[in-house]
Order: sequence, then C-alpha cells, then structure tokens
Amino acid sequence: MNLEAWRCHLRARLYEFLRRPDKAMAEYRTVLELDPSSARATRALAFLLASRGQYAEAEPCFHAALRLEPQRATTWFNLGFMHDKQREPAKAIEAFREAVRLKPGLDRAWYGLGLSATRLERYDEATQAFEHAVQIDPMNGHAWYQLGMAYHHRHNPDKVRGIIEHLNRFERHHARRLIIDAQRVDLMHLVADLKSS
Repeated sequence: MNLEAWRCHLRARLYEFLRRPDKAMAEYRTVLELDPSSARATRALAFLLASRGQYAEAEPCFHAALRLEPQRATTWFNLGFMHDKQREPAKAIEAFREAVRLKPGLDRAWYGLGLSATRLERYDEATQAFEHAVQIDPMNGHAWYQLGMAYHHRHNPDKVRGIIEHLNRFERHHARRLIIDAQRVDLMHLVADLKSS
C-alpha cells in the first residue's frame, strides 16, 4: 500500500471510530482508487455499505474482497448476513456454509445458517446448524430457542421438552417463549412465576 493510501485508510478508521460512516466510506473509496488490491479497505467499505442497507453496492464489494482473500471466514459470514437481511436464504446458506467450512468455531455463522435453513423449512439442516451453535456457545439462549423450534417442526416433542428444561435453568424467558411457540402448555408450570412480556 502506498503512503497516501495508508493515510486515507487511517482517516477512514478514525471516521469509523467517530461514527461518521459517510466520511469513512469516502476515504475507503479513495484508498481503493490508489490501491485497488487493498482487501482491508474493500472489506471495510462492503461492511459499511451493508450496515446502511445499501446492499446493491455492498455485494460487489464483498465479492471483490473475497476474490482478494477467499479464506477470510468473517467476510463470508458478513456476505451471508447481508443475504439474510435481503431475505435471500439460499444465497445466505451458501455464504454461511463457506464461513463454517473455513472457521468451524464461528458460532454466529452456524446460527445464521440455521436461521436461513429454517426460512426454507429445511429443519434437518437447521437442527444440525443450531446444534453446532449451542455446542460452541452453550449460553446462547437464542440458539437454544431456535434449536427447540427446529425440533418442534421435526415433530420431536422429547427433544423440545429437554431444551425447555435446559433453557429454564439459565434463560427462563426464552424457555417461556419456546413453551408458547412450540405449544407445550403441559410445561407452562415451569415458568408460571414469570410475568408475560
């Protein structure tokens, strides 16, 4: 990277820190004019565009970043997240799968994969993804809830019961929500002391 591109990159980082995304994006674009091979600037620009909902501009940036660094799992995850936000679950699944292939311990990618599979009603795949997510982060109440719902859709009441009982130990509001959403009124006594939210 040349010196002027490096200065622009530092200014872009400062603008990000100051929460001035327009200025940061302008600096990253200048970096890419000066040094089109800057994967760091390409990734950062893609992320900022996606975070502002400018998906049409973000997607080519993500793909450009992945051409420069195809082994970066977090970029694959961010691409999957962007597709998920656009309600493109099949594309999201592809990106999340690549992210977990590259970095199997990336729990948020497993979670995203599970959510995208759920949107396509692919509950076997969703169950496997959420199982990975809760193995990596056993205190993730959201992942446990989604795992319970995946088992509910697979008509496995024993697994749902086990997850509700497990959740009730540390995430009681998620347990209550799962009881209601999975129609397990037989287990409502577990959370009878909780107020409805």
